Order: sequence, then C-alpha cells, then structure tokens
Amino acid sequence: MGEIIDRLEIAFREKGHGRVDMPPKPGIHPGPPDGDNFIHAMPALIGAMGAAGVKWVSGFPSNPAKGLPYISGLLILNDPETGLPTAVMDATWITAMRTGAATAVAAKVLARPGAAVLGIVGCGVQGRTNLEALAVAVPTLREVRAYDLHPDRAAAYLREMTARYPRLALRIVGTPREAVGGCDIVVTAGPILSRPQPVIEAAWLAEGALGVPLDYDSYFKPEALAAADRFYTDDTGQLLHTRAGGIYFQQVPEVYADLGQVAAGLKDGRRAPGERLLCMTLGIALEDMATAPLVLERAVARGLGTRLPL
Repeated sequence: MGEIIDRLEIAFREKGHGRVDMPPKPGIHPGPPDGDNFIHAMPALIGAMGAAGVKWVSGFPSNPAKGLPYISGLLILNDPETGLPTAVMDATWITAMRTGAATAVAAKVLARPGAAVLGIVGCGVQGRTNLEALAVAVPTLREVRAYDLHPDRAAAYLREMTARYPRLALRIVGTPREAVGGCDIVVTAGPILSRPQPVIEAAWLAEGALGVPLDYDSYFKPEALAAADRFYTDDTGQLLHTRAGGIYFQQVPEVYADLGQVAAGLKDGRRAPGERLLCMTLGIALEDMATAPLVLERAVARGLGTRLPL
C-alpha cells in the first residue's frame, strides 16, 4: 500500500501540472433503467510514468447477494511507444487498493495535523482498503469507528481489522452519526446509488474534519456538502461530465480544486486546523494506470503470469 500511495502522489502531481491524458469515463448501464448497475471504460496516459492503458470495470450492487463481488474488471496496459498491449490483468484488487491510496493522498494534504479518529461508513472492501491506506499515511491515527447497515458485515470487519491493526482502537457503532460525529477523517464507502436517501447532516461533521465520500453524493445530504469550507474532487472534468447526465451531483458545491492541483502545490489544501473540508473521490483512471505497472513489475520479477500470443 505504501508503494501505491507513493505512485499515486506522483500521478496526481502530474495531473495537477496538466501532464496526464485522461478523458471522462464513458459507461453503459445494464439492467433496469432506474437501476444502479454500471460498466465503465477508463483510459489514461501518464507520460512521466510510462503508463498507458484502459480499465473495463463493472459495479453491480446486487452481486454480493449472489456470492459475487460488487466491483470486478479487467485492465490492459499498452506500450506508450508502440501502442501494443503489454499486459492483461485483473482490476478488482487494483481498484480496491488504488481507491484507498487516493484517500491517503487526500488525507496527507487535507486532513488536520494530528488526525487521530477515523470514521468508516460501509464495512465492505473499500472500508478495508481505506483503513489500510490511512493506517500507512496518517501515523497519528489511534481510533476507528465503523458502521454498516448489515450487522454481520460489521462484525466480520471488526474481527478482521482488529487482528490486522492491533495498535488501533476499533469499534462498531450503531448509527451513521456515531461514525461521523467527532471524527477527524470520515470515509463513506457504500454503493453508488442513482436514487439515494442521504443521511449525513451538516451538523454531524466535526470542526476540523475531512470528509471523503467514495460513493458520489449518495450519503451526504446537500446541506452537509454545502457546509464544507471548501469542496475538492479527484477530477473536476469527470464530476461535471457525470453531472451532465442529470442524475448525480445535482446539488454539490462549486469545486475549489482538483486533488492534483493541491498535490502539485498549485492550489491550497488545508489552511487552518478548524476547517471542514470535503474531497469527493470519484475513482479515476490515472489511479489505475499508476498502480498497474507496479503489479506488472512484481509479476515479471517473480516469473508470474502467462505469456500470450498476439
């Protein structure tokens, strides 16, 4: 995770300086017209890292009930000199890890100094990898409060994460408010919903808190979003492109800056310890293309993988 965070910091700085080629992701939506299924194509080029490729990723919220993952996908890397494909790999693990790492990049520039209490809303895959990333990036972290709508998932999360992070005081709370109020960093990691019923209110977010919604505007009420001192995102172009579809982000505040602009030192991050900040992390292709070459390097070094004819 530490290596992935390092790579993403480089990628976001490159993006901030305008040296990343990454169009907004197009998507299709199988199933009922009012459903939440999606399959997205996510291409990106990061010249400084020699990384080019595309991820084809799906999210089907009903999959866990069938014993299948909510998120799955494949990723293709290409040689930026010839355009030829160099690797095909699973994207499920990469998606989980790079999303946590992106939260860590945001926390390093936007969380208040000495942040000690983390709130997690949603005890699934992203609830796990975001804790993993923040445990690396925020050494002052001491306590985790986690909530999930499903008590069995929350109990499993408590068992696994307590064993993995014995230095952290981890407890399951009974309401979303308990996982938000009084926390220095709050991550919401539920499914993305086209017809959400958001529950997080403006008064819940503590003074000095950083909120990181991974699930679009599904869980923060518009008033809670508007109450932030500044509103950031990992990609303004993607947010505006998605909003133009008329479903998501219809009541979000004006974006102050992209995370890449902050990482590059071009826009302010946190200015004062008491500010309430929000960084809506949409999940973007540069995160995948920064991570996938690391996977390929490890595979080649260990003699893993299968050579395929072209």
